[in-house]
Amino acid sequence: MKALIFLALLGAAFAAAEDEKVVGGYECPRHSVPYQVSLNAGYHFCGGSLISSQWVVSAAHCYKSRIQVRLGEHNIAVNEGTEQWIDSAKLIKHPQYNNYNLDNDIMLIKLSRPATLNSYVQTVSLPSRCPVADENCMVSGWGNMAANGNNFPDRLQCLRQPIIDDRICRNAYTHLLTDNMVCSGFMHGGASSCQVSWTKPL
Repeated sequence: MKALIFLALLGAAFAAAEDEKVVGGYECPRHSVPYQVSLNAGYHFCGGSLISSQWVVSAAHCYKSRIQVRLGEHNIAVNEGTEQWIDSAKLIKHPQYNNYNLDNDIMLIKLSRPATLNSYVQTVSLPSRCPVADENCMVSGWGNMAANGNNFPDRLQCLRQPIIDDRICRNAYTHLLTDNMVCSGFMHGGASSCQVSWTKPL
């Protein structure tokens, strides 16, 4: 799971626990990230990735007792006719999740029925290895686009950012980083995801 989850600390502050940040990115081409899902509780509050027709991986800090998973989304403010809205049937947080330092911040969500896979809804290709330093990964989500303040987009945002060498990250964030985390971002700042993001090596 280490390859799926990473903590991007450099160049951005921690985001609020309700959502991640995607700062300095761009609007994703429509439906180019068909595994991206929106978690909804009457409002969008977190993202996740479809890993099979009936399972989504997300972050443990996104746990709520009732979640509707929205698939096939691009603009979450309008009905585009491509969406599938499916209630969760089971939520499984990592048993060693630590809400103080976000260690083991991962959760599985079982859908109440299988998603219909099509050109708008697809499973993510799971990695066969962990990412290496300087390898670019794709980040996507509807998180806050502002490093300071609030600027939440309706349209899905994308960002390509590199993996940072563990030694560099540990030197900068000794007290925050654990063996279950991978750093990604830009040393000069200006663009980053923050907290938990779902990544696909390019």
